[in-house]
Amino acid sequence: QVQLVESGGGLVQPGGSLKLSCAASGFTFSEYLVEWYRQAPGKERELVAGITTRGESTSYADFVKGRFTISRDNARRIAYLQMNSLEPEDTAVYFCRANKINVASSKPAGIKYWGQGTQVTVAS
Repeated sequence: QVQLVESGGGLVQPGGSLKLSCAASGFTFSEYLVEWYRQAPGKERELVAGITTRGESTSYADFVKGRFTISRDNARRIAYLQMNSLEPEDTAVYFCRANKINVASSKPAGIKYWGQGTQVTVAS
């Protein structure tokens, strides 16, 4: 059974930190790039960060650059999002998505899995 399970969300004060985890099962995690998205109330889901299959490359939305760090541990089948200097505007449900990459072509294979999300609330 394919599963992506996020954890680590919660309530934190402005300026604080949280580390989100995304645990994968039921598929070959190392063949998937991983992305973190977030969705605030009344807003569209937006891409926060991404990491390639072996973790050799990362990318970030401008609004989190320098504050958030994405990483992965393929042996443990977990991806992480370290969030520092959190701001009230970071309040959202955070989702991870696994996007399969074709090994031969290094292009997306059209298979994607989503987690159920974890709530992050930044408030004093």
